[in-house]
Amino acid sequence: MYEGENGQIALGDFLHVSSELGTDKVVHWKPERFEALSGGEKTKLTLAHIWSSKPQLLILDEPTNHLDYHGVQWLIDQLRDYPGTILTISHDRYFLDQAVSRILEIENGEIQEYNGNYTFYRNEKKKRYESQLHAYEAQEKYREKLEIEIRQTKNWSAKAHRDSTKKSSQGGSKMGAKEYNRVKAKKMDKQVKSTVKRLEKLKEEGIKRPDMEPRLSFEFQQGEKHRNRVMEASQLQKSFGNLVLFEESDFSVQRGDRIGLFGPNGCGKTTLVKALLGKETINGTLFVSPSLNIAYVSQDVSDLESDARALDLFDMPNRKEEGITRAMLANLGFSELLLSKPLKTLSMGERTKLKIAKLLVSENDLLILDEPTNHLDIYAREQLEEALMDYQGTILLITHDRYMMEKICNKLLIFENQRIKRVEYGLADYLKMKSGQKDSDAKTQTEESGLSLEEEQMLLENRISVVISKFNQIEPGTPEYQALEEEFSKLISQRTKFEK
Repeated sequence: MYEGENGQIALGDFLHVSSELGTDKVVHWKPERFEALSGGEKTKLTLAHIWSSKPQLLILDEPTNHLDYHGVQWLIDQLRDYPGTILTISHDRYFLDQAVSRILEIENGEIQEYNGNYTFYRNEKKKRYESQLHAYEAQEKYREKLEIEIRQTKNWSAKAHRDSTKKSSQGGSKMGAKEYNRVKAKKMDKQVKSTVKRLEKLKEEGIKRPDMEPRLSFEFQQGEKHRNRVMEASQLQKSFGNLVLFEESDFSVQRGDRIGLFGPNGCGKTTLVKALLGKETINGTLFVSPSLNIAYVSQDVSDLESDARALDLFDMPNRKEEGITRAMLANLGFSELLLSKPLKTLSMGERTKLKIAKLLVSENDLLILDEPTNHLDIYAREQLEEALMDYQGTILLITHDRYMMEKICNKLLIFENQRIKRVEYGLADYLKMKSGQKDSDAKTQTEESGLSLEEEQMLLENRISVVISKFNQIEPGTPEYQALEEEFSKLISQRTKFEK
């Protein structure tokens, strides 16, 4: 047992969960290994700790931030079987589609409830908006009708009042006509008051015009067209000590490619990007066209932790440029109040938008985006996707936002088995292909053993349970403990062949 924030937690359970998430042998990691953890590895260890404590209530705030595809899928599978109550804050649309059955949206100080997943929420919200807009427009037509009725009735009443005081053209008085007009005027005055009351009640209690969803204006400038070859890699290799990220890797990138970098946390995606930018040394040959205008957005916003203002980030040599910059920032949701605040007081999402805004004012041939949707709300993510769809240059995208990866990228650089390889299709097709291969491998293994798939799985799970129970009975660091760890890793690897 070891002591955690929520009490004692079984080491075996913690090792089991952390291994499932891809952080193997964490108990033997050296202190410097923990100091160099990626954001995804930190999230995985936190999730392993939480799951090992077996809580009855889960409150998850952006739990998929920095998680790779495997980690997100593991979390979704666990939440589906979780017997307790779950409250999660997330802008991950794929995660919300797979893991939740009810959505509460806070809008204009009110909570709106949607009994379904993200796709249901988006469709239902659109229906509610259109229904309320239709009702509002019908109400406005009725209001206009009442205003016209009031004006007409007032005119008729005024005429009746005038007619009730007119003298006879022959010097006599026509009392009958005057009395008739007085009665008519009073009746119309009463009608006007009644209609005015209806109009006032309509203004006070009537249907409000529904607010449109926030619209952000991302529009990337296009650079000049250059040669087709943007970059080319041959026999790339990168390692840190004994840890090999990738080796013997060859690939190329052509102008106009929209490539997603896909692989688990810690596989070297960000390291490759830093090498492309000349910020990291790498073995092998890596050609990058010298005529390229490269724009880069990193997932780290800590460099905006200062007393400078948002406007200080932009080059504004004259009033005209300042006006253009202010207009662009206003389109991204930055009010004058936000523009005057120190950067360190802005939210993570606001800082991320500022980083993207810096790309908008320059012409770029290549956009390198490393987790650009981190800290962005759903509306900002969707508007960013639309802008990237219209962008005609080359895109290299690192993201765990599956919706964005599938929508933007039609090619991939896969980081797998310490290699980088290029595939000529998008993420959905790649995962479908991998799933088919996994099913085929599991079927072959079952046929060779002579057991049914269910029997194979049952035996495997039983053995895993036995191994976990032995962790607490053996002294760490001994040969027996090391052998147990090796067996545990093999069992977990075998179990992945049965997962879908």
